[in-house]
Amino acid sequence: MQKSRSAKLNLFDQIREDFNLPKNNDPALHSRLEIFFNYPGVWAIINYRVANRLYLKGFKRLARVYSGISQFLTNTDIHPAATIGRRVFIDHGIGVVIGETTIVEDDVLIYQGVTLGGVSLSKGKRHPTVKANSVIGSGAKVLGDITIGTSSKIGANSVVINDVPSYSTAVGIPANIVKRYDKEGKFTHSDLPDIDKEAFRYLNKRIELLEKLLEEKNIINSDTIDKLHKSPKSDLLDGYLIDGAGI
Repeated sequence: MQKSRSAKLNLFDQIREDFNLPKNNDPALHSRLEIFFNYPGVWAIINYRVANRLYLKGFKRLARVYSGISQFLTNTDIHPAATIGRRVFIDHGIGVVIGETTIVEDDVLIYQGVTLGGVSLSKGKRHPTVKANSVIGSGAKVLGDITIGTSSKIGANSVVINDVPSYSTAVGIPANIVKRYDKEGKFTHSDLPDIDKEAFRYLNKRIELLEKLLEEKNIINSDTIDKLHKSPKSDLLDGYLIDGAGI
């Protein structure tokens, strides 16, 4: 869903566009009335638009007060000096933090619990730049003056401290690149890797290796291994241990 960057809208057109975003981004939306009561991420962005205009016009203290009220109401903390493009959607919105020098380009999707934060106390650019069409998974921490490339994805609960190239998927602590795409690659949310599945696959390989070592050392035989895999209960294993079969 790559879109070109558009001309800047006036405030009211921008708010109207933000208000209509859930229709395209959330299949759980069944009526426009729900946006008023169930979409704090939308209201956080709309409130940011107002605070940002005040901040840029020199009313910095008023902008910060307005942002504080918005933070209290939406549980989303967006500094009014941050730069946020068009069609940015914060899904659920709870616990999102976006720092002062953050730049978020158009068509970015941000899930709950995301932090776009800084690690430096010096003045100047110290927060991330998130390029267009990227997805930041729930709970992810993107820290420092780094760049998340165009159409990239950050897995849930990842901690990103280095640049992520365009058309890539990064996961882990610290985040590593696990997938890359070309510009024509299909970009879907389902491409995010299943960390639980990978963990179980790793554990299964370790178990297979241990079984092979036990069998090679005549500590356990293959028939017993087959019985252990087929048994739905633990009593077979318990009996095997009690009988003192070498373990």
